[in-house]
Amino acid sequence: MKFYFIRHGKTEWNLESRYQGAGGDSPLLKTSYQEMDQLAAFFKDVQFEHVFASPIKRARVTAERIRKQLNTVPQISLWNRLEEFHLGKMEGQKFTDVKKAFPEQFTNFREHPERYDNHEIGGENFQEVVARMMPAIRMIAEDYPNDDQNIMIVSHGAALNALINSLLGEKLADLRKRGGLSNTSTTILETTDQGKTFQLLKWNDTEYLARKLDSTDTI
Repeated sequence: MKFYFIRHGKTEWNLESRYQGAGGDSPLLKTSYQEMDQLAAFFKDVQFEHVFASPIKRARVTAERIRKQLNTVPQISLWNRLEEFHLGKMEGQKFTDVKKAFPEQFTNFREHPERYDNHEIGGENFQEVVARMMPAIRMIAEDYPNDDQNIMIVSHGAALNALINSLLGEKLADLRKRGGLSNTSTTILETTDQGKTFQLLKWNDTEYLARKLDSTDTI
């Protein structure tokens, strides 16, 4: 079976290079709705058994808009386990301001997940995010055991990055080695043993988007 992991559409805070975790939810950009439509058109013929999405508005709206345009409209479930990182004091702050206030943790969050210490900032660390998300994916894989089944997961950039790399068996220190995930991107994993192991088919695919991405699209 295949999992299609989709990051939500681009928001105002994404454009402004602000941290946007589970506690923040700025509006989606008008152009993001067009990009959701482009993604939906690209995958319209894929038969999805179910859509699972974060209940945070930017992810929920992305999931709803895409699913309604698929040829076979699947059911949707909103799961708290698929929320973005809880980011504590970083929430809503510009990247440049966090770099000044918490230089060590700014670098560790981006480059050294194994060193990221959330005690000063609050919120979650990488281990906690992976621990809440991975059981959800394992459970879905067990519930949809057929080889030809497809599941869509709509969630958030930092959380999806940690989850997907963990599913691929990467060590904590290597969770960022593939780089970031872009808004409205798709990463596809396949499992042939009901979620015990996963293989990467596509990483951060945005070939269906009509514009050239910039640095604010990817985290």
